[in-house]
Amino acid sequence: MFLDEVIIYCKAGNGGDGCVGFHREKYVNKGGPDGGDGGRGGNIYVQADPGMTTLIDFRYRQHYRAENGQPGAGKNMFGPKGADMVIKVPRGTVISDAETGGILADVFEPDQKILLLAGGRGGRGNARFATPIKRSPAFAENGEKTVERKLKLELKTIADVGLVGFPNAGKSTLLSVISAARPKIADYPFTTLSPNLGVVKHYDGSFVVADIPGLIEGASDGLGLGHKFLRHVERVRLIVHVIDIAGCDGRDPISDYDVIRKELQQYNTRLYELPEIVVANKCDLLSDEGVLTALQEKVGCKVYPISAVTRKGVKEVLDAVANTLKELPPLAPLEFTKFEYEETDKDSVVIERHDGAFYVTGGYVEELARKAYLDDNDSFNWFQKKMRERGIIDMLRAQGAKDGDTICVLDLAFTFMD
Repeated sequence: MFLDEVIIYCKAGNGGDGCVGFHREKYVNKGGPDGGDGGRGGNIYVQADPGMTTLIDFRYRQHYRAENGQPGAGKNMFGPKGADMVIKVPRGTVISDAETGGILADVFEPDQKILLLAGGRGGRGNARFATPIKRSPAFAENGEKTVERKLKLELKTIADVGLVGFPNAGKSTLLSVISAARPKIADYPFTTLSPNLGVVKHYDGSFVVADIPGLIEGASDGLGLGHKFLRHVERVRLIVHVIDIAGCDGRDPISDYDVIRKELQQYNTRLYELPEIVVANKCDLLSDEGVLTALQEKVGCKVYPISAVTRKGVKEVLDAVANTLKELPPLAPLEFTKFEYEETDKDSVVIERHDGAFYVTGGYVEELARKAYLDDNDSFNWFQKKMRERGIIDMLRAQGAKDGDTICVLDLAFTFMD
């Protein structure tokens, strides 16, 4: 089953908590703090797997979590780093944030491995907080907690040439003739329901051709197979426009040409501006040569009459494709600005008062609250000291805070003592 768009949920590992430990050894009195740092959480990577051609595996598993970092230990032992999570995807997969649409990665190169989400930092052990004045701190930091992200995976086929045209124009038959691909072929529209790739070997070179399921009028607006498969020609370097010149289904070849060109333009201007080779298929069934002449006048360039069934004219088309590709730039990843998740301003402090309580938000104080153990006196005193050093206590006083008032930071609440 072919699947080219999925939603998954990814979470990098949390950082491990720092350790509160003191050196204990026979005949060594008051050995001092030796709590080690927590390990960093595992990262989430995405990697191209040349053996994959669809995103169907993600239908059965949507949640991916890297391992959390382990807590630190005594004797200044750092906690082990959490194991990384590597998500295998087909080449050509574009990964974006599902909420904003911002692109995080384009997995283009074979076996390419890209960092998607970084693991949280490990918390510092109590040995890190020892000073000449505070020689035996009995607190440590919590590890950094990460956020689960909702991501969209979209497969955009990597091919040099895209075969486009109305349903039943003969694209699949042509692909089966010029390559080893064996798409389903039948004499009715929409036989092809998923893109098919074929490698064409031509003299001493080769190129990849993608057979895109038949388009119809309104495809750029989502009608028919619409956007579902137009995305698969976004990367191609050359368009081969296949037209049923015999009008076997009662269609007008010239009108069909105009409709497909319009749909390409409305969907993506780049596609419309790509070099194009027009192929008039089923010429063995053509009864009026004037139709071919009229189409050539409409297009304004050479039209290649062929019969994919009898293979008449196919070599000339392949020669034209190969020669055109030699003059075009090689395939390249999509051009995009990498989306970065917003980080809270590390220096911002905002104080608001609701229902008699003071709510303190901002990057600095929230990071402090995440790292501190507020149930531990030493840790809480360190938390308050840092707030005083940053002037947050003075800001609370200026806002009218007094003894006994409730101060809230994240999901923590404590009593203000001036």
